[in-house]
Amino acid sequence: MRTAFDQTTAEWRKSSYSNGGDANCVEIADNIPGAVPVRDSKLLQGAVLAFPPAAWSAFIVAAKGGYLCQV
Repeated sequence: MRTAFDQTTAEWRKSSYSNGGDANCVEIADNIPGAVPVRDSKLLQGAVLAFPPAAWSAFIVAAKGGYLCQV
């Protein structure tokens, strides 16, 4: 399912794991109803992935639980 949203209204924040640095950072917007937009902080005009909130929550739980492998 696709969720359209106005990217100009997104309030972006960097991942808490970025430690304030500029390299390899992910930004998410928490203020979009029905979607969790994610983008690369180095490519602000680049692609945005939008996840359903339940899918994003499941990803965060898995990541914090160590269920994701590093490549």
